[in-house]
Amino acid sequence: MPQPPKLQNARPADAGLDAWHLAQIDRVVDEAIAAGQMPGCVVVVGRRGKLVLQRAYGRRQVRPADEPMTPGTVFDLASLTKPLATATAVMLLVEDGKLRLSDRVSKHLPEFTGHDKERITVGQLLTHQGGLPADNRLSDYDDGAEKAWQRIAALRLRAEPGKRFVYSDVGFIVLAELVRRVSGQRLDAFCRERIFRPLGMRETGFLPGERLRRRAAPTERRAGQWIRGTVHDPRAHRLGGVAGHAGLFSTGRDVAAFASMMLGRGRLGDVRVLAEGTIETMTRPRRVAGGGLRALGWDVQSAYSSNRGEAMSARAYGHGGFTGTALWIDPELDLFVAFLSNRLHPDGRGQVNALAGRVCTIAAAALRLPKRPARRRRPARPRGRPVLTGLDVLRRDGFRQLAGRRVGLITNHTGLARDGETNVRLLADAPNVTLVKLFAPEHGFAGALDQETIGHARHEATGLPVLSLYGATRRPTKAMLAGIDTLVFDIQDIGTRFYTYPSTMARAMDAAAAGGLRFVVLDRPNPINGTDVAGCVLDAGRESFVGFHPLPIRHGMTIGELARLYAADRKLPLDLHVVAMAGWRREMLHDATGLPWVKPSPNMPGLTAALLYPGVGLLETTNLSVGRGTDTPFEVLGAPWIDDQRLARELNASKLPGVRFSPMRFTPAASKFKGRQCRGVRIAITDRRTLRPVRIGLEIARLLRSLYARTWRTRDMDRLLINRRALEGLLDRKTVTEIEWAWQKRLAEFLQRRSRVLLYGPAAAPRPRP
Repeated sequence: MPQPPKLQNARPADAGLDAWHLAQIDRVVDEAIAAGQMPGCVVVVGRRGKLVLQRAYGRRQVRPADEPMTPGTVFDLASLTKPLATATAVMLLVEDGKLRLSDRVSKHLPEFTGHDKERITVGQLLTHQGGLPADNRLSDYDDGAEKAWQRIAALRLRAEPGKRFVYSDVGFIVLAELVRRVSGQRLDAFCRERIFRPLGMRETGFLPGERLRRRAAPTERRAGQWIRGTVHDPRAHRLGGVAGHAGLFSTGRDVAAFASMMLGRGRLGDVRVLAEGTIETMTRPRRVAGGGLRALGWDVQSAYSSNRGEAMSARAYGHGGFTGTALWIDPELDLFVAFLSNRLHPDGRGQVNALAGRVCTIAAAALRLPKRPARRRRPARPRGRPVLTGLDVLRRDGFRQLAGRRVGLITNHTGLARDGETNVRLLADAPNVTLVKLFAPEHGFAGALDQETIGHARHEATGLPVLSLYGATRRPTKAMLAGIDTLVFDIQDIGTRFYTYPSTMARAMDAAAAGGLRFVVLDRPNPINGTDVAGCVLDAGRESFVGFHPLPIRHGMTIGELARLYAADRKLPLDLHVVAMAGWRREMLHDATGLPWVKPSPNMPGLTAALLYPGVGLLETTNLSVGRGTDTPFEVLGAPWIDDQRLARELNASKLPGVRFSPMRFTPAASKFKGRQCRGVRIAITDRRTLRPVRIGLEIARLLRSLYARTWRTRDMDRLLINRRALEGLLDRKTVTEIEWAWQKRLAEFLQRRSRVLLYGPAAAPRPRP
């Protein structure tokens, strides 16, 4: 028998990766730890059969005693058990001729019948399309594994087999029982013999022994004891620690060995675990009912793919685990990234999916930077100098800018200091400041409402009135301002002209000028950077609530700079003060600031949506779904009448920089086309540096006009475009370049106006971009 292979360490350059770019992983992980997203993690990156990064960050344990994270830390992999153990075991039995993917499960498990379960196939369980529930009652597991199996075998289906994707732990518990019956071995023994031992994965398995438990990262507490080295998942725990959906433990290096085998098309060194054809079958993307792509036991692109790297190819596959683990493998790039954390320790509140996706994106993007820049740029955020918002600066300065003032605060849930404290609490407790009233914009004070008008309310913690500026009036009335001498504005903007919070600010500025009030803006970052400027300037005289001032679609300004521009252009007789940020630079995207992302509105879940919003958002007044009512608004778009394959093919042929399109079918749970299947595209950002979101929106519009002139309704598109010449160019089927040329003169004029009010240098180097 061949000796178990050993993975070799190598320099990034030896594997075709840029070391400087790869080092950006240190920054984003350190910021996440500082933000409390997890106590620590291990990241492993490999390419061309070599390990180029294997690094431990932060703490393995913070309670009851502090322990540093180490590269050899043992992690509860949670749902990574599904592909690494259960699905691979099933595929080995397929290779052995003991199973077929088309087999009815009841052929091998005769008691697994009734309620239409006899129609479920092995392949359907591997892609979560068996119709089984996501979970069954926890009490079903109270009486041991045998009784639990009887209750699972008696379950009713939640959907017709093959007709709906429902991510199901139950389905993989069934697959583990299938492995046991067909092979004659329990899942842990089968995997140890056929997968882990041949690959030299000596520290991988179910039910780790005492030696490994001492190196395990703890999760939460159960029955008063820290869970360390025993499975966190409650159903797997009650099944004795061995289950098809959870229970596997491993280390970064062992997971790397498995990933290298997958990239080696089933072989690692001289050891072959799976046949090449099996790897191809297992990892081939399959469209699942209800939208998205899955492989056999693996995710490809679905609602569960938020931990996927944006720069990874369409062939990448991976999976995540509830405890804070993720593994993504990209055969086209010959790259894998393993991210292992115990984000549940100590209080169960950590969140790492977005972070794992960023780590994967950095690793994949490092392939595109084979040479170090001639002049090494400063890192996006110098260590030791955190970005402070205007609110943080106000607190740092002892609230002197508001000393002796009676304040009305215009804000919502985004008004947080860097440490998470609310602006309401800080101002209410500030010495020599009297907080009198609160005002809320669209979506309400909590930022959760998506309705036409919002009424007044009362702030529960302070008892202060919360007056709506998105109800009977969108401008503070004289009665609303009674007893106030200063209006303070502190809301996170998104950097796109038709986002309405700056409109609320402008109307409040008008009211403050008319009433002789001071107006103070607590500045916050432009999350999509303060450098790039793009799109048509709205037509003069056509201002509206979604276009409050002559701005291009992407203005490249902070909310404080917008206030200065509005006051200057309109010559407002206003006592305006902007409390500037500290440490922010114009080129920063939000994830370079170290500030937590707080959804500014119900359909802006993260930075990816914000980056695509200037282009995709332009289209939502037409008869398209832009993903509202899905988990990925503005990352998908479609309609029932679109040919998804053709649209993706045509968009990719246009070679738009920084982005890739894949066919997508999805069913919005709310908003346009609620409950109806839409066919369209999923938009994956491959390079944020070259991304041109406005051009993306225009190119999509141009293609829709060309392909679906009779079906695509553009009557209301000008509500957000607010530029008749640009709309006419689209309707006349001009090229995007021709449309862009038509607005260059007014864009240049805007840049001149903008340059006079910028607060953060360099003021003379804006980047007008299509």
